[in-house]
Amino acid sequence: MPGTAQWPLKGSRQATLLARLDIHRPEEIILHLPLRYEDETRITPIGLAQVGTSAQIEAEVLSTEVTRPHRQLLARLRDEAGSEIVARWINFYPSLQKQLTSGRWVRLFGEMRGGFFGVEMVHPRLRFVGKDEPLPRTLTPIYPTTAGLGQPTLRRLLDFALETVPLDEPLPTTIRKRLELPGFSEAIHALHRAAPDDVQMLDEHEHPAWWRVKFEELLVQQLSLRRAYNARRAHEAVRLPPCRTLTRALSERLPFALTLAQQRVMNEIASDLAAPHPMQRLLQGDVGSGKTIVAAFAMLQAAENGWQAALMAPTEILAEQHYRKLATWLDPLGIGIAWLSGGRRKREREAELARLHSGECLLAVGTHALIETSVDLPRLALAVVDEQHRFGVRQRLALRDKGAAGARPHMLMMSATPIPRTLAMTHYADLDVSTLDELPPDRTPVHTRLASTARRTEIIHRLKAACLAGQQAYWVCPLIEESEALQLKTALETWETLKEALPELRVGLIHGRLKAEEKTATMAAFATGELHVLVATTVIEVGVDVPRASLMVIEHAERFGLAQLHQLRGRVGRGTTQSSCVLLYEPPLSRTARARLKVVFEHSDGFAIAREDLRIRGPGEFIGARQSGLPMLRYADLERDAALIEPAREVAGELLANDPGAVEKLLTRWLGGRERLLRA
Repeated sequence: MPGTAQWPLKGSRQATLLARLDIHRPEEIILHLPLRYEDETRITPIGLAQVGTSAQIEAEVLSTEVTRPHRQLLARLRDEAGSEIVARWINFYPSLQKQLTSGRWVRLFGEMRGGFFGVEMVHPRLRFVGKDEPLPRTLTPIYPTTAGLGQPTLRRLLDFALETVPLDEPLPTTIRKRLELPGFSEAIHALHRAAPDDVQMLDEHEHPAWWRVKFEELLVQQLSLRRAYNARRAHEAVRLPPCRTLTRALSERLPFALTLAQQRVMNEIASDLAAPHPMQRLLQGDVGSGKTIVAAFAMLQAAENGWQAALMAPTEILAEQHYRKLATWLDPLGIGIAWLSGGRRKREREAELARLHSGECLLAVGTHALIETSVDLPRLALAVVDEQHRFGVRQRLALRDKGAAGARPHMLMMSATPIPRTLAMTHYADLDVSTLDELPPDRTPVHTRLASTARRTEIIHRLKAACLAGQQAYWVCPLIEESEALQLKTALETWETLKEALPELRVGLIHGRLKAEEKTATMAAFATGELHVLVATTVIEVGVDVPRASLMVIEHAERFGLAQLHQLRGRVGRGTTQSSCVLLYEPPLSRTARARLKVVFEHSDGFAIAREDLRIRGPGEFIGARQSGLPMLRYADLERDAALIEPAREVAGELLANDPGAVEKLLTRWLGGRERLLRA
């Protein structure tokens, strides 16, 4: 590369702009791959160029003029065959008109359009050339960029990096041959300096060079997460062998039989807790599959060994629901449970903290209040995190760091949003995953119906009839206050409307801005049947269990995500009465909203819904990547490239066992110094 080429100095404007793209070094721009390509390797005669397609033409400037009243620069040009075209610029500098002098030859690249002046190009890319100047031999790459960082600058920096960065080959030849993958250097050059004949395969990401990059990205993800897994197993944890004292006592007192899936998962967890290294297990199960009782047995296994266990939930309503359930099961066994939340009175809170600090109380349930510095859990050996995707990395770490001195607590993460297999194999490769794939036999199927807002009055009449017959109902709204932008019905407005329309019924209201004691009182009144209808925001999304509630109306269902809709629907069907969920939508529906509602209408299986959710939203949105700390995929697609996942897992195992040097090279290339070894 010419001596003038160099990498921008740290702190310069160009370096700042590159940092927005997460590019800090020449090694990192190598993996900043093109979005698409433009073919400037050939000239299309003006007379043969098709309207609606992009083409490159070479022509002589005949004349230029600036039109009025809408100021535009028009240039008339003619190619060697005598065909003419008009190039039009709406925004331009005066210097451009001066450069476009009659007789100069230019190459224009852009979309061919039919216009008032005949065939034209609007704002084409322009380059002044000499007569018979050679054409490029490779396709022109178009890169993802940010405002202020043009394509020519990115291409110049890429050229510099390709000349200066060693493109080492970390994959053994035997592996590359087995998987029929090109070398890394060959693949990178094929993507940045693409051959014209490969344009279709490149655009569709089916070129062998793309397969190499996508495989390596999946491989690096596996290596990073498996190293995290191995690093955690190197730490010490308190061994909690099953004593069968408290756990047997609970089994004998339960008013229901455990499913085979629950028994299987409980055995997996019990085995992990007995190990001398920290458990890191994800417990996933559909709505109503019985995750809480599984967590209760795990917490009792810690308690019967004389150690503490804590369960953290993301909302006060869910945390209190867990507390009440656990108290119902464990109080008869003489096991006290501390209850911590931001809404508790100071005196009550201090009393609970003292019980935990002294070790008198072995079990704790709470919200984020559990991770405050004032909370001391001197014998914490097991931390359970419910709806773990709702918490950020630091919050999960804060709970983990409260473990007993010299040891890390066992971690059990729970999620009612089932994780599709491809996602579990990639983004959760550092966890052991247990799945509750069986619902208790007493769960009543929920009938789902779609209705437009034009049928609201009819829905209210149905709700009235159901409640007068002894049932209860939820009416869920997405907002608390009116939003001019979204024009949605609000919880407050709906509450007033339903109270007026249903004078015979008692209608309650619950939302996130109520004080803790108000939420508790409202939920208690609904649970005991004092309230017929509960108008709510999504604070009731998870955990709420009222068996007599058999009707769920979700207002503006098109505004909710698939997981939310499925979770909300799971609040009904918990008793013996036939239950229904009405998805009330505002027409017209967008394509995405229609697809979401169709999925919920057609499927009751959370795993099937999760697969569709992953397909519609993509993995980043599905798992809440921003706060999860998960290394995300830039190029591999979990659905389209599923065939690469299993080979990547196998090769990761081979390299970790036999070639640590290759592992370091791969992780350094893709993650630099940002490898997240210890995920919370």
